[in-house]
Parts: sequence; C-alpha cells; structure tokens
Amino acid sequence: MATTSKSPLAVTLKQNRPFVSLQQEAFLSILRTASELSNTADKLLRQFDITQQQYNVLSILRGAGTEGLCRNKISARMVAAAPDMSRLLDRMEKSGWITRERAEDDRRQVSTFITDSGKKLLAIIEGPVYEQTHRLFEGVKSTDLKILVDVLAQIRSRRAEPS
Repeated sequence: MATTSKSPLAVTLKQNRPFVSLQQEAFLSILRTASELSNTADKLLRQFDITQQQYNVLSILRGAGTEGLCRNKISARMVAAAPDMSRLLDRMEKSGWITRERAEDDRRQVSTFITDSGKKLLAIIEGPVYEQTHRLFEGVKSTDLKILVDVLAQIRSRRAEPS
C-alpha cells in the first residue's frame, strides 16, 4: 500500500484531510503565497512610511509622464483594487507626493500628477524593492518563473470571461 505524503501547503496549514481537488489546493496556495508576499512588501514599504497602494499610484503616475491621469485611469492600472481611490489620492496629495488639477474646459475632469517629492521617494524605494523581489525568487529558475507568469495570466484571463 502506497503512502501519500502531505503537500507543503497542507503541512503549513496543519491540514489533516486532503484537499477536495488539485484546483482547490492551487487556489489556496496562490492565496497563501500572495498573502505572504504582500506582508513582506508591507514590511519593507512601512520603513518609508508608504503603503503598497501609494507606491503603486506613484509608479503609475511616473509612467504617465507629464500628461497625468484621471482617478479612473489610475484605478484601472492598479495591481490591487483600491476601494476608495479618492481618499487614497487625498492622503497622497496631503503628503506632497501628488498634485491634482481641474481641466479648464471641463471642470469635472481632474488630472493627477506625481510631484518631485513623489519622484524622489520612488527613487529611494526602488533599490530596496528590486533587491527584495530578487531575494524572494532566488533559486527559482527563469524557465519556472516564465511558466508561473504564463499560468497566472491564464487564470486572470479566465476570470474576465463571462460565466
């Protein structure tokens, strides 16, 4: 009689019963890994008094250049959804990292821009973020990372399809 060993996730979760399916195990493994990676990122960014969402907004706005972006376009580009983008931008403006301007021809249109202060903060943070990211994936082969990226993209594209 063959013995089956517990998966690393089952051991981590101290789970005695087998997963219902491989899909369930994969789903829970992705969630657990995402949580651990997020906590690691939070810990690093906390040293710079900034959140992941704020860091994401600054990166997006720097990429937008001198054109800036409206709130909805920033929201659409976020890695993780921000439930209250207006409040997030308010806090960032108060910190001096962004500025917002109403359009002259359409007062409803508000564009958001990264400030020099926001650019300086990004420049300071980028080195440690790069180092942490590489450290987290150290020892994982490039071919495996490519497969992981492709599989995750497949999962996200399936989510976008109608049920």
